[in-house]
Amino acid sequence: MKIVLFANTDWYLYNFRRSLALALHKAGHELLLLSPPGPYGEKLRALGLRWEPVPMERRSLNPLRELALLRYLTRLLKRERPALVHGFTIKCAVYGSLAARLAGVPARVNAVAGMGYVFTSNDLKARALRPVVRALLRLALDGEGARLILQNSDDVALFERAGLVDPGRIRLVRGSGVDCWRFVKRTGERSGGPLRVLVAARLLWDKGLEEYVAAARELLAEGRRIEFLLAGTPDPGNPAAVPEDTVRGWVNEGVVNWLGHVEDMPTLLGAVDVVALPSYREGLPKTLIEAAACAQPLITTDVPGCREVVTDDVDGLLVPVRDGKALAHAIRRLHDDPALARRLGEAAWAKAHAEFDERIVIRRTVDVYRELCGPLEMPAEQVARERRVA
Repeated sequence: MKIVLFANTDWYLYNFRRSLALALHKAGHELLLLSPPGPYGEKLRALGLRWEPVPMERRSLNPLRELALLRYLTRLLKRERPALVHGFTIKCAVYGSLAARLAGVPARVNAVAGMGYVFTSNDLKARALRPVVRALLRLALDGEGARLILQNSDDVALFERAGLVDPGRIRLVRGSGVDCWRFVKRTGERSGGPLRVLVAARLLWDKGLEEYVAAARELLAEGRRIEFLLAGTPDPGNPAAVPEDTVRGWVNEGVVNWLGHVEDMPTLLGAVDVVALPSYREGLPKTLIEAAACAQPLITTDVPGCREVVTDDVDGLLVPVRDGKALAHAIRRLHDDPALARRLGEAAWAKAHAEFDERIVIRRTVDVYRELCGPLEMPAEQVARERRVA
């Protein structure tokens, strides 16, 4: 069976959907991966996967350019004649599904990780675009041959309330999955050095970076021995991007240590003491699951997506959104109580393996494909590993 995976960046395909693509490829299915051009496309090709760049600009609002993109995708799908198109993020869901319908593709699956800039921002442009995007989503997600995969229960309720899709076509699959066994479980006592706190995320304001810096300032002013780490790079294609000059200003102030892009996340996550993500909203944050697979104590906000991973005072700490003081208090608790940090980390490790391992997510995603396309074979060893995890 030929399957198209379409995302708004090659980075997303490589970091979040590589395992799904490789599992399908190994099972003998024909894969075509689509995204705007980028350096990760060649990495996907090096894995034996077929990847093609498409002329898509994430921030474009030019009607002529957008119509040209839709025409390009429609022609491509007519030429390729896939059985199923799977789009990721709202823009790819809309364009991929519309092109698939025009090209006569029988099955359309869309995975929306959170509501995106148009629905989470209150700026004028986002508010103006919201009715248009709602209408396009209804058109794209409609039809018997369509399924919508959402990553958390809050988004399921939101889509149902908004009437964007028939509730019978929604499927809940928690996240894109993590290969939990790549991450080494941290054991033993923390070293005698400063507490190392990490936020690993795209450098966007809505990841809570302003609150993280405010918490760092407060705790450092108390004279606490804490090192605040920030891993990630600017995302100029996103309207919520934090300017690089602002990040460098935080570094020069001595508030954070900016690590930039980190390729080896298992090593980094195993070398810190606390992982935080004070985000305003998520689909289901992969970084928190990776940190949980290292048995790290987690701090995140009580918002959709994040609270799917963390239950307060059970496997992490939840804080109110946009509240730097509450974030500082949570970090202070873990700094003062190593036993609490260990207990939360152990519970997070158990939850990550039981609920978020990538084999579980791949199996459930393939089950959605089977609803639309019928029997779809997967490697016997993949199925066996899924059973051991599940």
